[in-house]
Amino acid sequence: MPDLIIAISYFFHMLATVIWVGGVAVMALIVYPGSRRALGDDPLRGALISELSRRFSPLAMISLATLVVTGLAQMAVNPNYDGFLKIETAWAWAILLKHIAFGAMALVGAYSAWGVSPAIARLALLESKGKLSGDELASLRKREERLNQLNFVCALVVLMFTAVARSV
Repeated sequence: MPDLIIAISYFFHMLATVIWVGGVAVMALIVYPGSRRALGDDPLRGALISELSRRFSPLAMISLATLVVTGLAQMAVNPNYDGFLKIETAWAWAILLKHIAFGAMALVGAYSAWGVSPAIARLALLESKGKLSGDELASLRKREERLNQLNFVCALVVLMFTAVARSV
């Protein structure tokens, strides 16, 4: 593959990483705790988090697709790559574990975006019409926050194994 193509691939891979991991980190370390402190259980907190998640979700999905495509291209030209599931070196183990953590991030993100967030939106609408107590909604919002924290931990694991693969 020409060097320019690989350089472009690295650029988009790093950009997608910054967007995805950065967004997850901002939500886990700033938005959830900051909104909890400033708004408590006010319904505005849920509306704020829902709006931020709605805006971030398409960026995360585009980043996910970008990471898969550019990652495959980079792995194909890496001199450490010996073939699919040939796990005989420290580099191969680091890449395998990185991909497992990446897969966990993708699954957690998909469950949150397509399972938990729509359920929260439905319950918030019912609550706004006085047809629901806030307990079930509060439970789902806590689940959404825990999933984001889990995604943040997975992101750290991805970055750690990336560092390991780069160092061996």
